[in-house]
Amino acid sequence: MKRLILIVAAMILALNVGVAGAKDFEISKKAGDLSVQVNIDKNPPVTGINKIAVAIKDATGKTVTDATVAIDYGMPAMPGMGAMNYKTATALKGENYQGTLNFSMSGPWFINIKINRDGKAQTVKLNVDIK
Repeated sequence: MKRLILIVAAMILALNVGVAGAKDFEISKKAGDLSVQVNIDKNPPVTGINKIAVAIKDATGKTVTDATVAIDYGMPAMPGMGAMNYKTATALKGENYQGTLNFSMSGPWFINIKINRDGKAQTVKLNVDIK
């Protein structure tokens, strides 16, 4: 009986851990009068391919679909290693600007999301720790 209880408890714990780890990495930031919601499909983001979705709302709460969104990301220089800098474009799919980030190694990375709309440029800056 004790063994059965332990097995059931272990299964419930494993299920809860799996569900808890399924949530995207999310962060909200402001860029001028824009509200920006960033989602990365892995939490925490990992070495290799990670999909990113950027949702933008204006000051009235209306979804912005007329912007150009580009992403610069990289890792600062470290002893014995130069800085790494990458760029990726995004495409509007539904109400999100979607792109792909390819982190080549674990450690601290920066992500700069550049939003150009109506001749105005806004930047959202993030720092993430890649596992």
